[in-house]
Amino acid sequence: MKIIRALTLGLLAGFASNSTFAEPTKLIFSHVVGPNTPKGKMAVMFKDIVEEKLPGRFEVVIYEKASLMSDVEAVDAIAEGRIHFAAPALSKFTNYTSKLKVFDLPFMFPDMESVTSFQEGFMGRLLLTSMSDDNILGLGYLQNGLKQLTATTHFSEPGDLQGRRFRIIDTDVLKDQFLALGAEPVPIPWPQTFDAIRAGQVDGQENTWSNIYSSEFYRYQPHMMASNHGVLGYMLITSQSFWTGLKQEERRLLSYALDVALQYGNAVATAKSINDKEELRTMRGIELLEPTKEQLATWRQVMVPIWQKYESAIGKSIVDAARKHSGG
Repeated sequence: MKIIRALTLGLLAGFASNSTFAEPTKLIFSHVVGPNTPKGKMAVMFKDIVEEKLPGRFEVVIYEKASLMSDVEAVDAIAEGRIHFAAPALSKFTNYTSKLKVFDLPFMFPDMESVTSFQEGFMGRLLLTSMSDDNILGLGYLQNGLKQLTATTHFSEPGDLQGRRFRIIDTDVLKDQFLALGAEPVPIPWPQTFDAIRAGQVDGQENTWSNIYSSEFYRYQPHMMASNHGVLGYMLITSQSFWTGLKQEERRLLSYALDVALQYGNAVATAKSINDKEELRTMRGIELLEPTKEQLATWRQVMVPIWQKYESAIGKSIVDAARKHSGG
């Protein structure tokens, strides 16, 4: 009986050990938008592929709508190894590098094709590793689209924005962009933006067609310009220490899941940008100005000093590469 009891206890201990071993490792993915956005859908696609390809090994836990932390906090958390994945806006990395400010330069990229060309080129790939000394590794880019201007009242020329308050992501380049237009830049975190617009705290904002439509900014700011003056994109990041600590096969399958998820997210973003612009164009009460080349040239000319101011901080080689991919 003692032998049987010992064997039984040994087997139970073995089962407990195996059960503990089988508990999947939770991979935390933090972002600040909803599940039906390109980023939200990308995250879910990544989760589905990982849990299918690595069953029982990893469980991807998604915290959306800034329910865990803000984008800025997520960048710090990645650097400190407290979470595993995030996809902050490219403007959110200024505490770690100035190189990504190339994406904030107004009128740098005339279309999304030039953005993608730059990101997939040598310099764009190099930027993914620009924060590796801070334990932040870029794994790829996710697009939202080009930014447009919206306001509470009509505008068409740069001088029309004089004295108006515009919501921005809190970066020095975007502050200078609106100061150059004579406007007052007002940094407001994304989760608070709609309430600020509804309350009339700002007279205008810049955003993609997808965000303007899905967030219903048009209800309070029905005057719009298809300016295509800036890029709203994201970098999918992880902790370098976490990534290099993975087994080779785990890293290969996670890379595969990320590649597929990013392709899907970018396809969703492209489709939404086209569809949402058309939805806005056909809405009653919406003024959507399609500026001529001559009108856009006037806006670009106002922004020339901003390029000159930030070129050295970003790096001339980076700016030159972006210009090359943009046909400049």
